[in-house]
Amino acid sequence: MALKFITAEEAAAYVQHNDNVGFSGFTPAGCPKVVPEAIARRAEAEHAAGRPFKIGMFTGASTGPHLDGALARAEAVKFRTPYQSNKDMRASINAGKAPYFDVHLSMLAQEMRYGFFGPVNVAIVEAADVTEDGQIVPTSGVGILPTICRLADKIIIELNDRHPKEIRGIHDIVEPLDPPHREALGIYKPSDRVGKPYVQVDPAKIVGVVRTSEPNDESAFAPLDDVTRAIGANVTKFLVEEMKAGRIPAEFLPLQSGVGNVANAVLEALGDSQDIPDFEVYTEVIQDAVITLMKRGRVKFASGCSLSVSRPVIQDIYAHLDQFKDKLLLRPQEYSNNPEIVRRLGVIAINTALEADIFGNVNSTHVNGTRMMNGLGGSGDFTRSGYLSIFITPSTAKEGKISAFVPMVSHLDHNEHSVKIIISEYGVADLRGKCPRQRAHEIIENCVHPDYRPLLREYLELGVQGQTPQSLEACFAFHREIERSGDMRLVKWSDYKK
Repeated sequence: MALKFITAEEAAAYVQHNDNVGFSGFTPAGCPKVVPEAIARRAEAEHAAGRPFKIGMFTGASTGPHLDGALARAEAVKFRTPYQSNKDMRASINAGKAPYFDVHLSMLAQEMRYGFFGPVNVAIVEAADVTEDGQIVPTSGVGILPTICRLADKIIIELNDRHPKEIRGIHDIVEPLDPPHREALGIYKPSDRVGKPYVQVDPAKIVGVVRTSEPNDESAFAPLDDVTRAIGANVTKFLVEEMKAGRIPAEFLPLQSGVGNVANAVLEALGDSQDIPDFEVYTEVIQDAVITLMKRGRVKFASGCSLSVSRPVIQDIYAHLDQFKDKLLLRPQEYSNNPEIVRRLGVIAINTALEADIFGNVNSTHVNGTRMMNGLGGSGDFTRSGYLSIFITPSTAKEGKISAFVPMVSHLDHNEHSVKIIISEYGVADLRGKCPRQRAHEIIENCVHPDYRPLLREYLELGVQGQTPQSLEACFAFHREIERSGDMRLVKWSDYKK
């Protein structure tokens, strides 16, 4: 059937108050841009007329100002899931205006298919190409695209000419069967393909195609500094020692690395090490550092869910697609993050902690236990199933006033049973095979900033007995102090001694 080309405003008219809407993409890569803004304008007009207008939002992960930002500012969010990183959406969530539920990224698509979150009324997806028989070629991010297209009653496509049609072939699109019929997912190395280079949909569900020419929203990362470089060096040193000890195979294992400048520092350090062989990447987000190492021959292959790279890098990839197509693969997050595949491949998982306690528990999401930062993302997918689960973090924040290491995390995302290694700019805490008291000494002496070591040593000496010497009176003293004085260093344990 012939495709119907419409405007963004006409597309927005297909979305009704109280609809659940699925959006393509993963990070700002692959996200629709002009239709969400048109929906936001419609919401504002409806609100001005005294009528309600809110939608439920399913995304792959974080998006950008055109999507999360616009709809949050318009107060048009009935609910939002999963991971997000936009400042306006974060503010709406923490103000209670946008109900937010955090989901492991690998589980979102299947739980949508299970019907846990209600129907998907509309799917809004970005495409590099679409055919009259319903073949949709994604752009630089996939996310939950195949699932929302299958579940939705209506599909709206943003056909973005910033992404060449020749990108076809860089994707591996597949959905698993649901229980009790699910089979092995069939990926035995990062470069394995098990699906198609496009999403096949019923063309009758495509209600309109909106032509666009919008670049991806870019996330600006802070430049590398002495702290981030030291963390990268410590990760590299640890992995080299693991290889020499025979605990990592000589040919190395695939890497997963989180998002941001600390993750980039780790990748840069690994790429510069003569002791680390050329390696593969099995991850969610492919960043600039991966492409840089790929061009140097250090990264042999990268499988991910999105190309979340800077504009010059995406332009370089598109200008040399013939050189990258056999080195890059983009999959739905149900496969890029799948615990079965992560465990089979032996992925070394490296993620960033917002906060860790001295017994090895990690908080990835909440500031002082209450305020949502971004969300869990895929860190849980990789941490629980990885060959090695490594968390990295600078030891302090806010000019030393906040310690990343506390007696007890103010929110728990990854518990002591999942976290194997913690690394800061000061060193490596190897938590494997250690009891809680041993883990505490390992973290304090190797990872904690020197300003906080005496405080945390003293905490362990408060006289609490038992397997885990946690004082229920004093365990949140650091958090109380930051609210009281703004500086955790001012904690006085005498206030908590009986």
